[in-house]
Amino acid sequence: MLVGKRVAVVVPAFDEERLIGTTLSGIPDFVDRILVIDDASRDGTAERARASGDPRVEVVSHERNQGVGAAILTGYRRALGEGIDVVCVMAGDNQMDPADLEAIAGPVARGEVDYAKANRLFTGRAWELMPHTRYLGNAVLSLLTKIASGYWHVADSQSGYTAIARSTLELLDLDRIYARYGFPNDMLVHLNVINARVRDVPSRPVYGVGETSDIRLRRVIPAISWLLTKAFFWRMREKYVIRDFHPLVFFYVFGLLFSLLGLVLGVTVTILRILGNELTGATIVLVALLLIAGLLFTLFAMLFDMESNRELR
Repeated sequence: MLVGKRVAVVVPAFDEERLIGTTLSGIPDFVDRILVIDDASRDGTAERARASGDPRVEVVSHERNQGVGAAILTGYRRALGEGIDVVCVMAGDNQMDPADLEAIAGPVARGEVDYAKANRLFTGRAWELMPHTRYLGNAVLSLLTKIASGYWHVADSQSGYTAIARSTLELLDLDRIYARYGFPNDMLVHLNVINARVRDVPSRPVYGVGETSDIRLRRVIPAISWLLTKAFFWRMREKYVIRDFHPLVFFYVFGLLFSLLGLVLGVTVTILRILGNELTGATIVLVALLLIAGLLFTLFAMLFDMESNRELR
């Protein structure tokens, strides 16, 4: 237990036979339950987890591979059924430093926040310790996640090292959250809609411990970007139209409209100019005004969004 609260750790695992034992052995003593979710591994992940000898460990196996998000959701549902107060997530590949778990779970257990997550970018050595392509991809997705989720103070969106309060889990519609690699990004969007308090906790990046990754950034970034685009519009509708209307919606609408008109008109007149047509000064001014207006409306909308969510930290 941690400050009188029961704590569980969900360990999503897929083909982690080599590292799952090391991961489980490092989980601190204050954790009451360890739920290993074997996502239809093709190796001996489940058997190795059961052989850990730790009575806190329970292995739940998926019959087919459903993705890391689905594995976490299975663990969340299991923890809710057991009445666990704080539910943490640690990957099965030993890339999350167990020494950081108390710092992540503590604020949730004390009721200071509803959801805490590790941030590996806080440290000045993140660029040195993380593969550079992963670092840059993370930075791009973190920026997009800030816009989509409304949590402008949160970074390292791809970090899955988290803790969440039972009361917060009970408010979420777990069936709607994206169940694959974009899970942590979509999770933040859903948390913002219910006005959950979220905090980043500094964490040490861990690489080179024998882990392998099948992530291909050229596929992942476009896929998650599209997911975040849809999630952004869903959040605008749910939070600022249906649940509690906010005028920032108008600013986003006008920003998008003017930017789109300016872009279309700009491309059109550029093509006409290339084809030899003369352009009037008024046309150039109109294009510039549309683009500037679109930019200003969008920036004001982001500012309103930021202010609206300032207390959610």
